[in-house]
Amino acid sequence: MLTADCFPITVAPGLHRLFLDYCDASPAVSRYYASLPPDAGWQARPAVPAHWPEIVRVLAEQNPAAAGTPAAAALESLAQGAGVVVTGQQVGLFGGPLFTPFKAATAIARARQATAAGTPHAAIFWLASEDHDFAEINHVVFPARRELSKLVYDESHTESRPVGGIVIDERITPLIDQAWELLGGSDAMDVLAAAYQPGRTFAQAFQQFYSAAFAAQGLLVLDASSREVHRIGAPVLRAAIERADELHAALLERNRELESAGYHAQVAVAPGSSLLFLFDDKTGARVALKRTPPSAAEPQGLWHAGRHSLSTAELLAILDAEPERISPSALLRPVFQDFLLSTSLIIGGPAEIAYFAQSAVLFEAILTRLGGRLTPAEPRFSGTLVEPAIGDLLRKHELGVDRVFTETQDSLAQLLAARSMPVEGKQKLAAAGNALDAELEPLLAWMNQLDAGLGRSAETAASKMRYQMNRLRRLSANFQLQREASLGRHAEALSQALYPGGVLQERVLGAAYFFAKYGFGLAEEIVAQAQNPCPGHTVMWL
Repeated sequence: MLTADCFPITVAPGLHRLFLDYCDASPAVSRYYASLPPDAGWQARPAVPAHWPEIVRVLAEQNPAAAGTPAAAALESLAQGAGVVVTGQQVGLFGGPLFTPFKAATAIARARQATAAGTPHAAIFWLASEDHDFAEINHVVFPARRELSKLVYDESHTESRPVGGIVIDERITPLIDQAWELLGGSDAMDVLAAAYQPGRTFAQAFQQFYSAAFAAQGLLVLDASSREVHRIGAPVLRAAIERADELHAALLERNRELESAGYHAQVAVAPGSSLLFLFDDKTGARVALKRTPPSAAEPQGLWHAGRHSLSTAELLAILDAEPERISPSALLRPVFQDFLLSTSLIIGGPAEIAYFAQSAVLFEAILTRLGGRLTPAEPRFSGTLVEPAIGDLLRKHELGVDRVFTETQDSLAQLLAARSMPVEGKQKLAAAGNALDAELEPLLAWMNQLDAGLGRSAETAASKMRYQMNRLRRLSANFQLQREASLGRHAEALSQALYPGGVLQERVLGAAYFFAKYGFGLAEEIVAQAQNPCPGHTVMWL
């Protein structure tokens, strides 16, 4: 097993207070969630729904597995009534960012823990193939020597069609060639090239890659966009139609509760918005359904899909005849998903955990009436992978990964230069700074005693002196950078590898890069770390 360090989740920058309070198991957020971590109560499997044999059959069709493989064992376990730990993500080019396998690994780790405790569970990865924001998923970033290389597929695509159904064409060929050049030959690259071929959809390619990456762990993947799956999940979609105004009011009230408690509403709930999208029967575009509440002129209210208007009866007729044309929004998707899968536990990223606080009112209003429950949620594994060369640089400069998170590339270069300065220079700068502070503090105190206005003027003058002292430090560091050009290169390498563009590595760098370089065995290493009791951010030393 690789070595790893555990840091508090607070070292990860940019996280909202709602998520941090959830991770801290603060009583302030308990009303918004089924439970707070750590809590093993979720391992008690919910009641097996009547549609369970149909769902297992769909999973078996989408995950053909040879006898004796971990996937076959997972399917057999589900057929016998095992519980489900579910996670998911939008399908993306070449497997998407690193946090995608982090989600899968966390689901596998929790399923193993429940199984070991006596309640068999399997991990299912939900493909968010119905999402339509192609610009979010049409690119991937791979390290390329001293820079980051961004590979982009079809920048001209602007249609709002489901991304999972987009068929890959010949424009993928030069991107595959670039990937070969950047990643080199490996089992992972072979799988990537075989998956992302002209004629295949993004959903098919994404599923093939992750089924291979986690084959040894028996991960099952579900694309729920079919007519059959939507037919099974129709009770949730029907409730969202028939009770739209009630659910909208409940969400607005929950948003007010969150904001009055000092939190934020992760998903905006605008006037007239609904929980549903409608796929256009001619273009296939995914159009947000808007809602006009009942009035004297329209006692049942109206639904609007672009320029077209429908009555509730007409929308229900579409649901009955073509259920695959109605798609749940981000807030409704967890309810739809958990009705289908009778989920024991949801694994989500920080944004998802935040909007589960909003979705909770939908679970209570819809799923509990359909025999379900408010499903417990847990954060996915959060981590940074440190490659050997980057580890050497960290040790050389006596830096921790957590310190890199607090610096820009420029400020990191300044820090490295200050640390490499000759001892005599460090001593002189420190002595000058200490002497300045020692002389200024009693002088400022005396001037404040004489007169408050005089004291304020003195503070202003003193701040200018301290600024000039800091400027001397920067000048010395810049001179050191010029003398040792390698320091700037080291800062650039550390920033790009660990904190590219001021964003966590897991959100930027493509997962395929790490699988190509370290093999699919890396999947088991991540699962092992996800099973460890680190409640925060893990640094894995490769």
